[in-house]
Amino acid sequence: MRKSHPIRRAVLAGAATVSGIVLLLSLKPASDPASASAAGAAPQQTAAAQEAPQGGSGAQRTGTQSVTGDVARTEYGDVQVRLTVSDGRITAAEAVRAPQGGVSGQKSELAVPKLNQEAVTAQSANIDTVSGATYTSGGYKKSLQSALDRMTASGAPSGSSSGAPSGSSSGAPSGSSSSGAAGSGAAQARTVTGETAQTDYGPVQVRITVTDGRITKAEAVQAPQGGLSGQKSELAVPKLNQEAVTAQSANIDTVSGATYTSGGYKKSLQSALDKAGG
Repeated sequence: MRKSHPIRRAVLAGAATVSGIVLLLSLKPASDPASASAAGAAPQQTAAAQEAPQGGSGAQRTGTQSVTGDVARTEYGDVQVRLTVSDGRITAAEAVRAPQGGVSGQKSELAVPKLNQEAVTAQSANIDTVSGATYTSGGYKKSLQSALDRMTASGAPSGSSSGAPSGSSSGAPSGSSSSGAAGSGAAQARTVTGETAQTDYGPVQVRITVTDGRITKAEAVQAPQGGLSGQKSELAVPKLNQEAVTAQSANIDTVSGATYTSGGYKKSLQSALDKAGG
C-alpha cells in the first residue's frame, strides 16, 4: 500500500492539472478583446443597414409628381398648364385652362394637343407657336415656363427651366445624336418608322424617336387627308402622338370620331416599337 502512494499522488496531480487547463481554456474567449470587439461590431453593422433606406430619400423625389404653372392671361381667355414629372422628366403635359367657345375653342382644340406634345418632346418651354393660335401658344408657353420654374425650385428636374432639354434644343430626333448625348454616348437618339397600316379612309404610318430606350417623340408621317378625313386627322393625330409618348407603348386610347385613323395609328406604332425592340 505504501508503494502505491506516489502513483496515486501523480494521478491526482495530473487530474488537477488537466482540470486547471480546461478551466483556463473555457475562460479565454470571454476575456479575448478581439472576440469582444467582434461581438460589439455586429450591432453597428445592423444599425448601418437600417440607416441605408433613409439615406435613399432621393428616390422619393424622383417619383411621379404633378406641377401646375401660373395662369397666363390672353386676349381670348386664360391658359394654365399642368405637368406630370417622373424621374426628373416631363412625361405628360396638359392645359387645364384654355380659351373656350366659338373660334377660340376650335383653335384650342387644334393647338393644345400639339403644344402638349411639344412640351414633352422638348422638355422645356422652348416650343413652336402653333400657326393660327398665337395668343393661346404664348399663354401656354408662359404657364409652362412657370411650371418648369417650380419643378427646378423643388429639385425635380435638371436644367429644364433654362429652356434647354436634356436631349436636343429643338426636339429634333435623328440629327441630334451628337449634341443630345451631353457627354454620354448612351443618350443618342434614333428614329424608327413603323409599317404602313391601311384603313378605309387612307394609310397611316408612324415614326418614333427613341432615346435611352424611351419614346421621346411620335409623329404620323402618313394619315388620311382631304375633306372630313383630313379634318379628323388634324384633330386626332396630335392626341395620338402625345399618347404614344406618355404611354410608352401602343396601348393608347382611340380618339372619339377618328376610330379608323386611331386603329391604323396603333398598328403602325406597334410595328415601330417591335422594330425598336420594345
